[in-house]
Amino acid sequence: MEQTTKGFELIFVIINTGYIDLVMAAAKAEGATGGTVLNGRGTGNEAMEKFFGITIQPEKEIVLIIVPKEIKDKVLKAVYRDAGLETRGQGIAFCMPVDDVVGLSHGTFEPKDEKAPEEVIELKK
Repeated sequence: MEQTTKGFELIFVIINTGYIDLVMAAAKAEGATGGTVLNGRGTGNEAMEKFFGITIQPEKEIVLIIVPKEIKDKVLKAVYRDAGLETRGQGIAFCMPVDDVVGLSHGTFEPKDEKAPEEVIELKK
């Protein structure tokens, strides 16, 4: 597969269990095509709960969403608006740049040809 040259960002959303629909609806409304959900467990203490005025639920879901740089700000703001700390999901969101992307299915690249599964694919920058 060819590597895409388009810039991407990875948006991380850590949210209370059961609220990923809020995240994905907001992200898709701004152009994201999907995400990956991981299960997690948060830790906290009483001082943090008092400072932020929230109850920290230990069960979390982490939503990973890769988006083109051009829509990252819109997606991040929409996710925080609909699923942030002031909502039932009490989510936090942040993003990081992604240097290389392969395997996305929304037309950013096409496979060169069929390769044997054991063949190693070298990515060029």
